[in-house]
Amino acid sequence: MLVKKTIMTMLMDHKVRPIRCFLLMGLMIIFTQQLNAQIGEYRSELAIGGGGGYILSKVGFMPEVPQTQHEGLMAGLTVRYTSEKYFNSICSVVGELNVAQVGWREEIQTPDDQPVINSVTGLPERYERTIHFLQLPVFARLGWGRERKGFQAFVQAGPQVGFLLGESTSSSFDFNTRNTAARTSKIVAQDTMAVERKFEYGIAGGAGIEFSHRRLGHFILEGRYYYGLGDLYGNSKRDYFGRSNLTNIVIKFTYLFDLKRTNNPQIK
Repeated sequence: MLVKKTIMTMLMDHKVRPIRCFLLMGLMIIFTQQLNAQIGEYRSELAIGGGGGYILSKVGFMPEVPQTQHEGLMAGLTVRYTSEKYFNSICSVVGELNVAQVGWREEIQTPDDQPVINSVTGLPERYERTIHFLQLPVFARLGWGRERKGFQAFVQAGPQVGFLLGESTSSSFDFNTRNTAARTSKIVAQDTMAVERKFEYGIAGGAGIEFSHRRLGHFILEGRYYYGLGDLYGNSKRDYFGRSNLTNIVIKFTYLFDLKRTNNPQIK
């Protein structure tokens, strides 16, 4: 009783407030660890595979360049490690290595929203830049549903980096004879500027659904959105563009098969 009274007196005494704080922090840490031990269900599962998808992309130029969605494809490898089921959430880390076609397609129109006709070819002017990137996204993923047999919904988000592999252009006119006077937008410098920055980075996130079969593996369909935080061109006061970041929407299908499974017959 004397020891208990002494401890209580110390906790109430304002002169030993730092000690009280450390004691409370220690109790909170112990409580959190116990809670995790009681609620979290251990997993150690590794799955690998590959997939591909369809990309709609634009570049956020400033000054603005009128655009429609650039259409491209992507394909690559996927690795997923599942570490825990916390409450009803299945916690995983997903890494990918993809080759992707991104870029921009210009919307070349007159002030009356009509196609600009080239005076030499007599055809509507059209310009598209396709940029090939090697992309590495890493996602933290939360899933809800079946792990072994059945459906699971999930969300995921994380950083993504890209490395330039090459680029190509497609146009219906010669740059020296383009009909700039008839265009609503007079911004044309990007047509002849090669991508200056070989490294690109940003954040991505999305959601999807997965169907799992104990023998066949995992079939995943997802949609994601990517927002580039870096620029394709220099953005200093001396540069032409103040901003030139990539954005894209991805629809992707992935197939995974298990290399390692947790030995737990209660996992459904």
